[in-house]
Amino acid sequence: MFSALLRIIRDPYLRIPTLTLFVAGFTYASTLPYQSMIGIGEFGLSDGLYSMLIFAAAAINVAASVLLGILSDRLGDRRPLVLALTIAGIFGYGLIYEVRSVPVFVLCVLFLIPVSNSTFSILFGSIRATTNEIAPREAVSITSTVRAVYSGSWALMPGLVGLYLAHSQSMMPAYAVAAAASLACFCLYFFFVPRSVGKTGGATFGEEGFLASLMRLLDPSLMIRLGAMALITGTQRLSTTLSPLITTQMVHGTVTDVGFLSGAVAFLEMPFMLFWGAMLRRFHNVHVLVAGALLYSTHLTLVSFATETWQLYALVGINSCGAAAILCVPISYLQDLIADRPGLGSSLIAVNMFLSGGVAAILFAIGTAIGDYSETARVGAASGLIAVVLMLALDGKRSKAATA
Repeated sequence: MFSALLRIIRDPYLRIPTLTLFVAGFTYASTLPYQSMIGIGEFGLSDGLYSMLIFAAAAINVAASVLLGILSDRLGDRRPLVLALTIAGIFGYGLIYEVRSVPVFVLCVLFLIPVSNSTFSILFGSIRATTNEIAPREAVSITSTVRAVYSGSWALMPGLVGLYLAHSQSMMPAYAVAAAASLACFCLYFFFVPRSVGKTGGATFGEEGFLASLMRLLDPSLMIRLGAMALITGTQRLSTTLSPLITTQMVHGTVTDVGFLSGAVAFLEMPFMLFWGAMLRRFHNVHVLVAGALLYSTHLTLVSFATETWQLYALVGINSCGAAAILCVPISYLQDLIADRPGLGSSLIAVNMFLSGGVAAILFAIGTAIGDYSETARVGAASGLIAVVLMLALDGKRSKAATA
């Protein structure tokens, strides 16, 4: 894992996108935990209207990521796209902070911010274009390390912003932090990334039509794999919803316990991501992903039987280890599904996030319909096991051949 980190530091085509991803993570990490409280609490949106708003924003983010991913492959040079998307972030977050009105909030959350968030898939596409030129085992290790670096923003920013907002009458300053982070990303790419195409690995105009690229997403084998991946990542998304509910209602913990548990998991995920990155040098990403999914299903099963708060703390290690694999390994797996198009392949990250959110919502509805939150956790564990069987059936033999 240290060799992957060293490779990132030495190569500017890896270093600058990785650093930009870390800073771009500040935008999400500083606003997402407080967005619902601002939209509903400060702007007075109803629960139903806010739910429709975030669903539409997620759909727009997927569409933008796919379309811009195709465009980035055809242009080759991703620098102008990153600059344009960070400008959208500066205005999107900045206008919410400065204007503070419902129409501006809705406009920015619905359009400018989702488009700006396409920066993540474009940056991962840029990194993938560079790693396509090196050995596959080292490439996936680098991708996992980059994801660990990105997670650092989530381990750092929510707590710092929360401490600042504790002494503020409004949560709006979170959007000022996000706007500043977008500006920093713009500066990183404007001043430190060469204007030439460089190591983009992108296709040129005319190699593959726009519609033909888009139709590749409808390939049945790709769609089945996206569904299996959504089951795995949806299980992890379900857990983030269940964790505070189980902590406060099932084991009689406190809000403080929710914060400590969340922070501990986020902190431990980073070293575990580096660990899984090292494992990817020896094992195929399918095997590592299956191992992580099995660990996470085990975690959810044990959580479902918890009766005391200390038991949740005792499960933080297995929680972090399984979650780390589920969060970092799918990136390289999804990119491999369309390996010759780094931008389009990386846009599948946004597609998977959208699908996993839907899977988590369905699992939550099923679990709460048949039982309590503990029963819902067991439904999530069963979903993870089903996904493991699917992944092994789809790619188990191929991955064995790859590791032979």
